[in-house]
Amino acid sequence: MAYQTLVLERGRPLAYLRLRRPERGNLIDGQTVQEIESACRELADDEAVRVVILTGEGDVFCRGWDLSGFDPERESPLAWARRQGLLGDPFGCLARLPQPVIAAVNGDALSAGVELALACDVRLAAEEARFACPETAHGVIPWAGGTQRLPRIVGRGKALEMILTGEAVDAKEALRIGLVSQVTPRERLLAGAEALAGRIADRGPIAVRYAKEAVSRGLDMTLEQALRYETDLTIILQTTEDRAEGVRAFLEKRKPNFKGT
Repeated sequence: MAYQTLVLERGRPLAYLRLRRPERGNLIDGQTVQEIESACRELADDEAVRVVILTGEGDVFCRGWDLSGFDPERESPLAWARRQGLLGDPFGCLARLPQPVIAAVNGDALSAGVELALACDVRLAAEEARFACPETAHGVIPWAGGTQRLPRIVGRGKALEMILTGEAVDAKEALRIGLVSQVTPRERLLAGAEALAGRIADRGPIAVRYAKEAVSRGLDMTLEQALRYETDLTIILQTTEDRAEGVRAFLEKRKPNFKGT
């Protein structure tokens, strides 16, 4: 598929998804959401791709929603967002990808930009990056997962502070509260994301996917249910060739050759 608002590049074992409107701050509109969903469908079916890296072109990750088509005289923000297909969980396709997704936040991540990054599994940030949920200043709340994913990552108190005040946190603070796991100079950000992706891609691909699934689904279960689900996935893994190869490689003191089977 030809994309207009983003770039999808695939090469074993990594795939890159880049927002490609840097002249507009990589703002997100209905077309962007549709293209992200389409790219996720392509990636979900590509077993050669083991890790996905999401970033933005230019010096900004994403400054939020593209409101250029919004006319407050004709419709409410809610009606506009519904018409654009932006309500609900527009970035949930990233969270649901079987492959781990790393967000390389190369600059400001505001409003929809924060919510886009939150839908990823791991977030790395450039030193210049800022994170903010400014919606309450405009009489609305974050509507693309911000009120739900942010407290699950940084905790209720800090999430409420960010959402209620709308004030930005810098990359250093984002690292302190666990919003990102690494902060680097912008020129080394992608290399850092690739190094992390490479370490993940070297692991058993089925095990990596099941580990992501166990964590993601387990958070919505009771502990007892989640432990049972973890055991079920562990039992399934025992039947794979990759598990046998992992044992052989350990005993033979060599690097395993995983095939995803």
